[in-house]
Amino acid sequence: LGNFEPAVADVVDKRKPGEGGFPYHTPPKLKNNVAHSNMEYGMNVVASDHISPNRTIPDMRLQECKYWDYPTDLPTTSVVVVFHNEGLSVLMRTVHSVINRSPRQFLKEVVLVDDYSDKENLKGELETYIARNFPAGLVRLLRNEERQGLIRSRSYGAEQSVGDVVLFLDAHCEVGINWLPPLLAPIRANRYTMTVPVIDGIDKDTFEYRPVYHGGQHFRGIFEWGMLYKEIEIPEEEIKRRKHHSEPYKSPTHAGGLFAIDREYFLKLGGYDPGLLVWGGENFELSFKIWQCGGSIYWVPCSRVGHVYRGFMPYSFGKLAHKRKGPIVTVNYKRVVEVWMDEYKEHLYHRRPHYRHLDPGDLTAQKALRKRLNCKSFKWFMEQVAFDQPSKYPAVEPPDYAWGEVRNEESGLCIDTQFKGQNERFSLAPCLKDQRGRSGEQQLVLTWHKDVRPAKRSVCFDVSSSDVHAPVMLWSCHGMHGNQLWKYDTVTKHLFHPITANCLDCDAKSHEVFMSICDSDVRTQRWLFEHVNETALANW
Repeated sequence: LGNFEPAVADVVDKRKPGEGGFPYHTPPKLKNNVAHSNMEYGMNVVASDHISPNRTIPDMRLQECKYWDYPTDLPTTSVVVVFHNEGLSVLMRTVHSVINRSPRQFLKEVVLVDDYSDKENLKGELETYIARNFPAGLVRLLRNEERQGLIRSRSYGAEQSVGDVVLFLDAHCEVGINWLPPLLAPIRANRYTMTVPVIDGIDKDTFEYRPVYHGGQHFRGIFEWGMLYKEIEIPEEEIKRRKHHSEPYKSPTHAGGLFAIDREYFLKLGGYDPGLLVWGGENFELSFKIWQCGGSIYWVPCSRVGHVYRGFMPYSFGKLAHKRKGPIVTVNYKRVVEVWMDEYKEHLYHRRPHYRHLDPGDLTAQKALRKRLNCKSFKWFMEQVAFDQPSKYPAVEPPDYAWGEVRNEESGLCIDTQFKGQNERFSLAPCLKDQRGRSGEQQLVLTWHKDVRPAKRSVCFDVSSSDVHAPVMLWSCHGMHGNQLWKYDTVTKHLFHPITANCLDCDAKSHEVFMSICDSDVRTQRWLFEHVNETALANW
């Protein structure tokens, strides 16, 4: 085994809630508490409160990760966690996992930055918990005197840290076995390197720990030209460069929440742009800045960190929302593209024309920073770093295959996604064109990515089972086909799902939408798009 592998494997006591990363199902008698918790936190904190802060989780790493030796003189680390009105047990499980699974000689401190929380248990109770459960000085609590938002709070945490490396985590994480040395080793070799762990999922309702990526596949972060974060499989060039499947690999961008970087280097880069408010766009700003100004970003397969994906953002931006002329996230993107993307910013403005007229605020300091650091052009970034991005997300997009309402021939009803969110089902409804005054979401697109989605959103029809009557869910569009690949047959009018070899079907009485074995004689499987691009479909 590698030199920082635990000598003894965790013992999993399945009698205890959530142990081994298994799901914990809250008793039905607590359903009202659970509903309130989900509204308050965007997750089931009632379930979290029943699970040990020191629980065991499964080892999701590739097998060869267990045999790596790492330098014994790795840099010291300050783990910075920003929180605002987080569930106390969720926050403390994050801290416990860091302390339990990090070599003590490398963990300098855990810095908690309270972004002006107003929940009572995050005041005296939190301070008492820290004093009673952690070695003196290992966990530091900093409190903002007014709401600053995630971005500024992270910069503040980095400024106040004392470790060689600053490592940012969200407040609802659990780190995996031997997670820290793999992140630190590339930084020791080159201090201008940022490292990113592979992220696993923690279910917001049951706290089940499970992988997001399957089959040992590696993905890297990119973006589409509307400034949405995306991931694609690593290119052949990057596969050939590496000797081992478990080695770190280059990535143009990252999701934003979890990463490690040399503290002095981070501050030399100016940290985050202080003009970015709350959250949004900071992952692109830092990614472009690192690559264009001489650094690099690596994803690290042997470092795994679990993350709770909340159902929604359970809090508002407060007074910060009034400090900006325009939506916060939108203006953040405007600042990023104006400073870093050069002529490529026009691709964003082509897709989002209203961005062009937004006031991004004063960009003088950020443009001076770019000049002072002698940073490269965005053209260089696209050609040398994100060279595989245009194949998935070209600047000039091909035409879509079909769009408009999708009417079922048998029932005369239309598919209505009803503004549902990720991991939710949708159904049929009376077509809006037939009943004026009704509300719904019936404008759908079979895009050039070969997925089906609501016209103005990035959630796609997703089928994960080949069973008859399998449900069709909405899931974040990933552009990698698989569960989200669809083909429309202009003769049979079938919406065919190649991975399962089934067709979209429905029940005219219950309005349910589901999958069935394809049958050209079954009229409930015949779907009529309002507009069809016959030429594009002929070349599908």
